[in-house]
Amino acid sequence: MEDSPLKILIKTIPHKPGVYQYFNSEGVILYVGKAKDLRKRVSSYFTKNHESGKTAILVRQIADIKTIVVGSEIEALLLENNLIKKYQPKYNIMLKDDKTYPWICIKKERFPRIFTTRNIIKDGSDYFGPYASVKMMNTILELIRHLYPLRNCNYNLSEENVKSKKFKVCLEYHIGNCKAPCIDEQSEEDYNNSIAEIKNIIKGNINSVTKYLKPLMNNYAEKLEFEKAQQIKEKIETLEKYQSKSVVVSPTINDVDVFSIVSDEKVGYVNYLKVINGAIIQGHTIELKKKLDETDDQLLQIGIAELRQRFESQSKEVIVPFQPELEDKNLKFLVPLRGDKKKLLELSERNAKYYRLERNKQKANVSPTRHSDRILDKMQKDLRMPVRPDYIECFDNSNIQGSHPVSACVVFKDAKPSKKDYRHFNIKTVEGPDDFASMTEVIYRRYKRLLDEKLPLPQLVIIDGGKGQLSASLKSIDKLGLRGKITIIGIAKKLEEIYFPDDPIPLYIDKTSESLKVIQYLRNEAHRFGITHHRNKRSKAAITSELDKIEGIGYKTAQQLLWKFKSVARIKKATLKELGEVISQKRANIVYNYFMHE
Repeated sequence: MEDSPLKILIKTIPHKPGVYQYFNSEGVILYVGKAKDLRKRVSSYFTKNHESGKTAILVRQIADIKTIVVGSEIEALLLENNLIKKYQPKYNIMLKDDKTYPWICIKKERFPRIFTTRNIIKDGSDYFGPYASVKMMNTILELIRHLYPLRNCNYNLSEENVKSKKFKVCLEYHIGNCKAPCIDEQSEEDYNNSIAEIKNIIKGNINSVTKYLKPLMNNYAEKLEFEKAQQIKEKIETLEKYQSKSVVVSPTINDVDVFSIVSDEKVGYVNYLKVINGAIIQGHTIELKKKLDETDDQLLQIGIAELRQRFESQSKEVIVPFQPELEDKNLKFLVPLRGDKKKLLELSERNAKYYRLERNKQKANVSPTRHSDRILDKMQKDLRMPVRPDYIECFDNSNIQGSHPVSACVVFKDAKPSKKDYRHFNIKTVEGPDDFASMTEVIYRRYKRLLDEKLPLPQLVIIDGGKGQLSASLKSIDKLGLRGKITIIGIAKKLEEIYFPDDPIPLYIDKTSESLKVIQYLRNEAHRFGITHHRNKRSKAAITSELDKIEGIGYKTAQQLLWKFKSVARIKKATLKELGEVISQKRANIVYNYFMHE
């Protein structure tokens, strides 16, 4: 990093809170982060040894850094959250839940309408939400419609239009759902009083509504207006019944946000509860996919920023499971140890755990392993195996024109190739092209090693060949005492016949069967893998046959020359300078002088 442009750039970054953005050499944004001290945070990426391999890879790709200074750490957190959602950088935590949620809108107009919307228009209207649960939102709207007759028409009820008697009453008036402000049957003041009460209900301030309604009910009763008093009494009873269904911890807890987190190696789940007057009026959980082995503290901070912004929370008190590394003079973080607030935190944690459990169930239901489980269960049944073949090995021999005999072993785990476990075998004890003897050698070497190293044995071994190759393999299986412990079969190419030990009659599996397709895939993969190795051996032999006569020139040097010049003929024609551009000058002199005196 010494004297590098990045080091010079880092020295100019201020010791201020803000957001930093990393870009690669093509100008693509790689990562967005926030910091209380930008210079300290950014420089730490280039001075620390990173335990996470992903972080180390990220640092190697950074070609440019941009920073944005803000007033506080909480502002930095909000800005970071917005930039991540906008640019979706490769190395940032991914929000798995970014839907558009519905809101309750109270329209800014004379005799305001109340309706649901997913689009917020900045026209002065009041919006409440968003509601993660549409059922909860509809319950509130049903309560409002039951308590308050409101208009649902879209007429322009201006004072001028109403006075000119432009409108006629509709069915809603006749069935008691509207008091007909359109014909001046309901005053604007009375309508707005209802709207004020509705706003308190939506905000969860039900106690303030009932406190207002009870004196009004008594007042009507004193005036002997019993019908109106009864109507208000029914409203109070409905509100109290609705409130009793809410999760109430303590009426003394007012306007509080509660956050909790549970996480595993790959994902974090942050739960949010909104509490007003001791009642939970909103609850939601988001899933955060880790990218750089982020800590629970980092995940919780992102969750707090995202959910408070999404639900437009203005609460000053936030209940959390631990003190986040986040400072803000307008927010009070509380880690409760006992009492009602501790119960709220435990409730939030239960919700997060329940959400994780449900998500894991959903992933299991759509998981690719369901497909492989079905195939392996079918293979076990078709091949009459005592156990399911979760671990399969397949062998194939290659000795084109009798030269350089090799064998290939490919490995499938859970019905998918496990290429890191593939193995090549150069035949050591067999002279000439003898497929049977080669198979005997390879099977013995393979499973002798697994036994010696106490490694797991496959449930199924497939031999590419018919009865002859299978019999040759069984010699080693018997010698190692593995008969009955491993299912071993042979597959003959022509009719795709499956042979079992000591059974002269082959098994024919339905050609459309997934079992046969997996066996064919294994056989073809073993053939491909073996042929590739065989070609490499022949290629190496061809190189050495041309260049191994040159003393002081090894295989790697010969290979470098052939990669550049493509043939020995071109190497012979190359100048000393051209040879020196590919290999060391000393070796270039050896090659040049050899061909000059040839």
